Amino acid sequence: MISGDPIAAALAAPVAAGELAGVATLVWRDGTARAVCAGVRDIETGLPVERDTLFRIASMTKPVTSVAALMLMEEGRFALGDPITRFAPEFSSLRVLTTPDGPLQDTVPATRPITFEDLLTHCAGFTYADFHTGPIAAAYAEALGGDIDTPLSPDDWIAALAELPLIAQPGAAFHYSHATDLLGLLIARIADAPLGDVLRSRIFDPLGMIDTGFAVPPENHFRRAAPHGFDAAGRLTKRITVPGNHALPERPADMAFASGGQGLWSTLDDYLIFARLFVGGGAVNGVRLLQPETLALMTANHLTPAQRANAQMFGLPLFGTGHSFGLGVAVVTDPATASVTLCGGGVGSVGWPGAYGGWWQADPNDGSVSIFLTHNMVELEQLASGIGLAVYAAIAQFQALVSPRR
Repeated sequence: MISGDPIAAALAAPVAAGELAGVATLVWRDGTARAVCAGVRDIETGLPVERDTLFRIASMTKPVTSVAALMLMEEGRFALGDPITRFAPEFSSLRVLTTPDGPLQDTVPATRPITFEDLLTHCAGFTYADFHTGPIAAAYAEALGGDIDTPLSPDDWIAALAELPLIAQPGAAFHYSHATDLLGLLIARIADAPLGDVLRSRIFDPLGMIDTGFAVPPENHFRRAAPHGFDAAGRLTKRITVPGNHALPERPADMAFASGGQGLWSTLDDYLIFARLFVGGGAVNGVRLLQPETLALMTANHLTPAQRANAQMFGLPLFGTGHSFGLGVAVVTDPATASVTLCGGGVGSVGWPGAYGGWWQADPNDGSVSIFLTHNMVELEQLASGIGLAVYAAIAQFQALVSPRR
């Protein structure tokens, strides 16, 4: 720790209190990156978190998959308004639940097809099993398996999802969901290659993201942050796997399914390269992935006022008045009321957090990028009882320290 460094002191506090095992942060501004790390990447070995420590970034995967989709859109492979049945005829006979947690047989026909824009904006009518207590929760879990690792092939996963009823009419409302997983598998169909290969050839290799992927090579296992959570008494502990058993302790080499919604591992510096797209007009270090007009489309609001107002997660408002949602990213509309949990910064800043404590924001107003990575793997019932919430205070304090007052 650097003596007198406010970021280092802010990170050290939750680590010393046993609220986080370790944290890695980075701030990039004016062409210079500064990383500050605290704690350990494994509480059993005591190995420290370092700048190149690998973390599961969970839903920070979604913006990556969304960029890949928009690259294909630029090539004319599909349009936002195209029905996904062009590439997934499995969704030709959609049914919609009359109430989201009601009986699975109480459905009505979908009024229109799902479009690519619906997937990118989470307005397709899909959901996650963990968000429900009704029959749809068990149906999702039984049909799809783990959210990150599942033995189903991509085609079988698509077919299984298509058999499940939607919880809302396509295009009607924002429901955070498996939409980006489906988007990733459609990218694979369009490109006629596994999603991991598509992301590698189109994004990771061109940008020099050498440490990002759906699995960590064996030679880099020592750099992984172990899964950390809390026991029943709220004491920090090392876990065997992630909450909900959504990922296996080790991803099998022959697993075909890749979660474009939450499956990637990455590092501070790799994700920095990606995030710089949003302050570089779609290009980084002379490598252009998106045209400026496509990036502007991605970071514009795509939700109606009612959709923004009614969007919820675990019964709590998601966007409020401070954020809108673009194509795979949250966008700051009012810095004074924007919840830092999604992302902060000035008007037009973007970001999207991950369930395991990962967070980032890219602010085009001052060209800065801020990243916070940790493994805070907490079961939903623990969160409901107040266990594991310290990560959000740590993110808020970090964001306050790195973002200028506006």
